[in-house]
Amino acid sequence: MTKKFDIDAVARAIEADAGEALPDLRQALKEAQGGEGRVTTPEQILVRQAREKSGLTQAAFAERIDTPVATLRDWEQGRFSPPGAVACLMRLIVSHPELAGELAA
Repeated sequence: MTKKFDIDAVARAIEADAGEALPDLRQALKEAQGGEGRVTTPEQILVRQAREKSGLTQAAFAERIDTPVATLRDWEQGRFSPPGAVACLMRLIVSHPELAGELAA
């Protein structure tokens, strides 16, 4: 049996860590609690968020970080998690999207 949790309390904690409101979070938590829906990992969110903040397509972002586009897709879709150094790079890009442009040099 899955342990029930307070969806609003968990959502508030996650949004506090993220520093922003996450519109679909409560619905996702409700689905997770009910055992339905798909699971999204923090790594998936991080990679997707870094790419979106850079303003690049998957192909262009993969090229910037010198990674095959198929690998980037695997990270974004949760099939695999990025290695630690890549996750660190993603956190830097989320905080400083202009860094993605500097990787082209």
